[in-house]
Amino acid sequence: MTYSGKMLAVLAATTCLAGPAIAQDDETLKIGLIFTLSGPAAVLGEMGRDGFQLAAEQIGEIGGMPTEIIVVDDEQKPDIAANKARELVERDQVDIVVGPIFSNILGAIMKPVTDSGAILISPNAGTSNFAGAECNRNFFVTSYQNDQMHEVMGAYAQEQGYSNVFLLAPNYQAGKDSLAGFKNSYKGGVAGEIFTQLGQLDYSAELAQIAAMQPDAVFAFMPGGMGVNLVKQYRQAGLETIPFLSAFTVDESTLPAQQDAAVGFFAGSNWAPDLDTPENKAFVDAYEAKYGKVPATYAMQAYDAAHLIDAAIREAGGTGDKDALIAAMEGAPFTSVRGDFSFGPNHYPVQDFYLTEVVQREDGKFATSIVKKIFDDYADNYVGACEMN
Repeated sequence: MTYSGKMLAVLAATTCLAGPAIAQDDETLKIGLIFTLSGPAAVLGEMGRDGFQLAAEQIGEIGGMPTEIIVVDDEQKPDIAANKARELVERDQVDIVVGPIFSNILGAIMKPVTDSGAILISPNAGTSNFAGAECNRNFFVTSYQNDQMHEVMGAYAQEQGYSNVFLLAPNYQAGKDSLAGFKNSYKGGVAGEIFTQLGQLDYSAELAQIAAMQPDAVFAFMPGGMGVNLVKQYRQAGLETIPFLSAFTVDESTLPAQQDAAVGFFAGSNWAPDLDTPENKAFVDAYEAKYGKVPATYAMQAYDAAHLIDAAIREAGGTGDKDALIAAMEGAPFTSVRGDFSFGPNHYPVQDFYLTEVVQREDGKFATSIVKKIFDDYADNYVGACEMN
């Protein structure tokens, strides 16, 4: 069976409520993908899944081993995610789990995956606790520590001399990390600080406060559908004269819906589609050709996760020696589409970060574009608290 045919068969098995467990083969590499694939935030998980599968198709046999990929939907519900993670490691006996998108889901699946001895690779969520005191030798992150994208915007706000910024984020761990990260590099005043309900779509009350306060700028972390609505409502409220700074709020997952409303808005990122590396150009071209859309960081980071797995297994000579595989992963023996990339002692990336701006490309599509580099070879602030067992 071809790789794509085999993967479709595996995917079909995982979507049947009473589907049979897949037979374990010691010579087969088994990877479980756990992403949010339903509900308002599904576009984020779909990009992560598609980025990983694109790399897998290009590689063929990951690590030189026959490969089976099992895709599950965490439904953005921690209890469901924990159960599905247990099924992946106990029933399906996967070697590696890749996911999730959201930090509260990461908290739910960390223990069942790593306690089983499987390796967990997060291509997006990167909470502070797992970067520091709760770091885990079986856990790697190919994205960032949650604070870092927001630190980019804090540094930019500080550089611009803003002294009165309004802060807005959803009330969950990543939202809290986002504002902590912004404040880490921004030392000016705070006009207001609001944690909204996760999944909130109406921001009329918050925008009325912003209009009344007239801050120097607004900083927002609102991923997925939350960001789509916030940006549209921000424009509709006539607030575009107040600089809009963000992370994960105007990106390639939200821009198809935001379009003109987001043009000129700034974001902090570890990447953009126009980052000038040969690997990135090849990735973006292949992704757009296959899926018909501009990839976001969610896709890029999952794409890198697949290449990390491939290179590490080849270096370790298979998956049989888990210590050797972890040691190989620690060396990050692959070329990231981002260029410079390594792992810190806590298995979180050391990488560059950029200020990006939303533009409309010549082909009419909307994308983020790099304005300038803000941080060079930047490690997170929690690595010193990590004592890896």
